[in-house]
Amino acid sequence: MDFSWLTRRPIAHRGLHDASRGVVENTLAAARAAVERGYSIECDVLLSADEEVVVFHDDTLERLTHAEGRVADRTFAEIAALEMRGTTEKIPSLSHLIETIGGRVGLVIELKSEFGATVEDRLAEKVAAALAGYAGPVVTKSFDPRLIPAARRRMPEIAHGIVAERAIEPKWYGGMGAWRRAALTHLLHAPWSRPDFVSYSIRDLPAPGPTLARRLFGRPVITWTVRSPADAAKAANYADQIVFEGFDPDTVA
Repeated sequence: MDFSWLTRRPIAHRGLHDASRGVVENTLAAARAAVERGYSIECDVLLSADEEVVVFHDDTLERLTHAEGRVADRTFAEIAALEMRGTTEKIPSLSHLIETIGGRVGLVIELKSEFGATVEDRLAEKVAAALAGYAGPVVTKSFDPRLIPAARRRMPEIAHGIVAERAIEPKWYGGMGAWRRAALTHLLHAPWSRPDFVSYSIRDLPAPGPTLARRLFGRPVITWTVRSPADAAKAANYADQIVFEGFDPDTVA
């Protein structure tokens, strides 16, 4: 498979958003802004109570809407009726997002996980269904290495990557112990998860795992979240492309 597009253009983190202009992350407005500039788009997805693929980062609604509670406890009709804070934009489904993008730029879909006892197979299955027939450039990625083979079984025609960082905080990883978090940090699952690319935190580069993946195994490394020209300069030494927000990489010399 050819996913060389992944490293050709900077990737707009949750779309090209700017809350000061009323363009909120992971909305269709943020997607349209990225398309206009020719940037690839990174987005986050999780399931609603009725198993619609929702484009939203947080498990709960409070930060970005005036509602409360878990996304997973509401139907998509309930979620789609909500307005994002400071705007009239709504929360889209993955189907709405890919229709808006129309294959004009690359799409990097992060499959959210709570690192529970069971892997979120249904999320991978529903994402595959939403992408059926979509001809645009697209990949998936996840912090949870178990989701990589789950996604690959359902979408063997596209690439699937691992998202990683120095996994210090147990609260972000379902309370898992230090050894398992170290395995995530250093990509020790790679022999069985077999990621096609690595998405690693700019804060934690350089790091042994992505360096080995890139230099020894030829896996592209993208890095997040790059928020300044200084971050971009650092990324140039350790990664093949950036996932950015808060500045315009095309204006950086």
